[in-house]
Amino acid sequence: MPEIRAALGAILLAAGLAVAAPAAAQVPDDVLVVGQIAEPASLDPAVSTATNDFRILINLYEGLVRYRPGTLEVEPALAESWTLSEDGLTYEFRLRQGVRFHDGTPLDAAAVKFNFERMLDKDHPAAATGPFPLAFFFSSVDRVEAVDPRTVRFTLKERFAPFLSNLAYPTGLLVSPAAVTKRGKEFGRNPVGTGPFRFAEWQGGQQVTVERNPDYWGDPAKLQAVVFRPVADANTRAAEMLSGGIDVMVEVPPDTLSQFRDGDGFRIHEQAGPHLWFLILNTREGPLKDRRVRQAVNYAIDKRAIAENILQGTAIPAKGPMAPAFQWAFDPTLEGYPHDPDRARALLKEAGAEGARLTFYVAEGGSGMLDPLAMGTAIQADLATVGLDVRIETYEWNTFLAHVNPGLEGKADMAEMAWMTNDPDTLPYLTLRTEAQPQNGGFNSGYYSNPELDHILERGRRSSDRAERAELYRQAQRIIVEDAPWAFVAHWKQNAVTTAAVQGFALQPSFFLLLDDVTKK
Repeated sequence: MPEIRAALGAILLAAGLAVAAPAAAQVPDDVLVVGQIAEPASLDPAVSTATNDFRILINLYEGLVRYRPGTLEVEPALAESWTLSEDGLTYEFRLRQGVRFHDGTPLDAAAVKFNFERMLDKDHPAAATGPFPLAFFFSSVDRVEAVDPRTVRFTLKERFAPFLSNLAYPTGLLVSPAAVTKRGKEFGRNPVGTGPFRFAEWQGGQQVTVERNPDYWGDPAKLQAVVFRPVADANTRAAEMLSGGIDVMVEVPPDTLSQFRDGDGFRIHEQAGPHLWFLILNTREGPLKDRRVRQAVNYAIDKRAIAENILQGTAIPAKGPMAPAFQWAFDPTLEGYPHDPDRARALLKEAGAEGARLTFYVAEGGSGMLDPLAMGTAIQADLATVGLDVRIETYEWNTFLAHVNPGLEGKADMAEMAWMTNDPDTLPYLTLRTEAQPQNGGFNSGYYSNPELDHILERGRRSSDRAERAELYRQAQRIIVEDAPWAFVAHWKQNAVTTAAVQGFALQPSFFLLLDDVTKK
């Protein structure tokens, strides 16, 4: 569709003039322009890790299953059905008939097998198109077999309850084997999936454009095209939104959100999701090795003030390690740590840690990090109120991760962190198990270890009984809250602003943007 792409190039030019000449920035009714916080790192779903990228990927690709809109429950997608063996180790998926990738090649069992072996088999011909940082989502897979063109079989090494949920996550989205083979490491700049939109172009630093897939197996997308524009500065995004240069603005900071009101030519959208903003606490050395000091830190932080004042109602205080979005496993009886400076002082005195000095790593920004500088400063002040001497060290996001992920030992006492997950298993299993400590390649940067929790988490991911899993995760939450390996701060309510012309738009608990049913009127 070369004429569409030429028109979209004009949109970029017009949007650049949006503040000075609003009328020049108007976008055609069949094209949606989305203002994001950053350019994607890659459009290869096996490579991507950022929510920013996922919002594009989910419109280009599909998996065997997907999250039902408005939920984190799994439903059929490219697989029309599946069965699970009695021992919980074998999944067989029946593929939809006649589905093709955007390059015309068939979506068959051999293509599914290619996708997972590319991530899991280091000797696979396409293994070098990685690295695949989230391949551990499928580490339980022993082998993948193409039984016949429409039947694919996964045999697991052990029971793994989150398997279906992980298949619905972007890491499980299916790419064209022919395109990967042709493009190699450049596939991430030339994506080919089966989704309702297909890739049109990527102008570096300016925009990614996707267009309606005319051969889509399901109901066709209602928009002709979607343009994803990276606009890092929130004030600039807001200015373009106000002048008509963009139709949708995601991840709107609290101060910016106040510029918009429902019914004033805009709509504000909010949706709770499986997000946690917390502090990793160094349980191996220093003052926070003592559980009483960790509990004191939790009592000292005024989480409600942070949520209501700094984040201006765009988050809710966290009482523990699990987001309320996981309704079936969340423990609503947890009291967590209400703001109680007197209790914090008493615990510090009991631990002999009055006046202790702490080094605190703070990020300048990052995916799901809310307002990390302001929040870090507020936490520093709260801890000072109970007598703790906190020294902040601030780092750019990627540098921050390079310091934190290898572990805090010898470097810091605590560090900010944010996670968005798809299953109650993911966050504690990857970040709090003894075997997930950094020396083993995991994300347990605070070196927390509790054999009882380890046992519960292993049972939780192997059980096929949802009620049993729910009870196990409630037990896990109670242990984690009591031991306080983290300071539990806030759950983000994701938000977006759209123009009043945008219809059919809804935020998802998964943090994805599903745009195939969106229109502009």
